Amino acid sequence: MALRVVFMGTPEYGVPSLEALLHAGYDVVGVVCQPDKPSGRGKKIAFCPVKQCALAHQIPVFQPLKTRVDGVAPLLELQPDLCVTAAFGHILSQEVLDIPRLGTVNVHASLLPAYRGSAPVNWAIAQGETVTGVTTMMTDRGMDTGDILMKREVEIGPEETAGELVVRLAQVGAELLIETLRALEAGTCPREKQDERYASYYPLLKKETGRMDFARTSKELACLVRGMTPWPGAYAGAYKVLSAQAESYDGSEAPGTIVMADPRRGLWVKTLDGALNLVRIQAAGGKPMNAVDYLRGHKMEAGDRIAPESTDAE
Repeated sequence: MALRVVFMGTPEYGVPSLEALLHAGYDVVGVVCQPDKPSGRGKKIAFCPVKQCALAHQIPVFQPLKTRVDGVAPLLELQPDLCVTAAFGHILSQEVLDIPRLGTVNVHASLLPAYRGSAPVNWAIAQGETVTGVTTMMTDRGMDTGDILMKREVEIGPEETAGELVVRLAQVGAELLIETLRALEAGTCPREKQDERYASYYPLLKKETGRMDFARTSKELACLVRGMTPWPGAYAGAYKVLSAQAESYDGSEAPGTIVMADPRRGLWVKTLDGALNLVRIQAAGGKPMNAVDYLRGHKMEAGDRIAPESTDAE
């Protein structure tokens, strides 16, 4: 008899895991998502990707404001054997964790105990990592502190953005989830406590996280741009920076000074140890453009400084 599973997730990252559970024959008796929120310029209410997937498969959807408060009763009624979480967005209380008889398995997009927290993909790229992965773990009351079940490593492409990498990790996570559940059912799944000596935690992303400080190295800034793409976005003054490359440059200008503004060669800004080539940018109120194209219609000169930092770039 198939396990009764309640799936908890919200963004696109969770969809492959939900679909994998269904394809593998598990009885998904309910899906729990965060409440619907306004989205886009019109601020219309939009269903999250996991909810859309659940409704397409005619699975009941529950959206508690606080899982530990108004999410307990629905879970008790569903009587799950197991809960599975993938980027759900809520920390589960012990009362909730005690409901499924086999516990709760989380599909976390990092190689735990490194990069605990809500944005492991973004932070791994922003910190210059070249390898990350997915971990399945037994959820406890902490922030990604439960026992590790299985891991799978994934290389990070040299130009890969967080948005691109999360798509790949979601597929890897879905495959690893089914492998983990099959092993749990067979009684052969490994389980080990996390080694706190190697633990790292990174905070929730905010708009301010993407502010570019040119007193950092060129490589650090290029990684920040990739890690903050597509959200919250990296920005330098009134410009969103959509793509950037580290360049060798030995000038003595102060960090933040434009050292090249050439419609043929690009837009370079002095950093701590060289220059950053702002390959693709978006001015406030404008459209995304390659910097070389932007410079054909907008005057910027070497010696200018990037405008005072602001979080108002759109």
